[in-house]
Amino acid sequence: MRPTDLLTVSDVAERSGFAPSALRFYEREGLVHATRTSGNQRRYERNVLRRLAFIRAARNVGLSLEEVAAALATLPEGRTPTRADWTRLSRSWRHRLDDQIAALTKLRDGLDSCIGCGCLSLKKCAMSNPADVVADRGPGAAFLPAPLRRSS
Repeated sequence: MRPTDLLTVSDVAERSGFAPSALRFYEREGLVHATRTSGNQRRYERNVLRRLAFIRAARNVGLSLEEVAAALATLPEGRTPTRADWTRLSRSWRHRLDDQIAALTKLRDGLDSCIGCGCLSLKKCAMSNPADVVADRGPGAAFLPAPLRRSS
């Protein structure tokens, strides 16, 4: 590999849309790897851009950093991941996306009447949550579909 094949932190930040601090964080977490110059500056192989795109997509789908790390750990070390590699990984997201789409549709269709927060501020809350019985379910918007209640 030639030195010109390597990207600086600012190159990767500009091309990926991630802040340099995020790149350093992902490196500490083992999600991306960098080499060091003799002056101890980070340099990234170009394929890091694919990994970062995967991280962004996975996080947007709702995967935790632990899930992202586990998925990336299945990718080959010695070669750039292929389309088949990415397809295999993203296939497991289909069910999660379907659940999120259904939850968002339910939320959209109910927004003009209530967001399920248990606030008792609307007439519907008095019917759906009399005496604030939903408070026993714990904090948060108990009536939101489960995929929308996950902490991010």
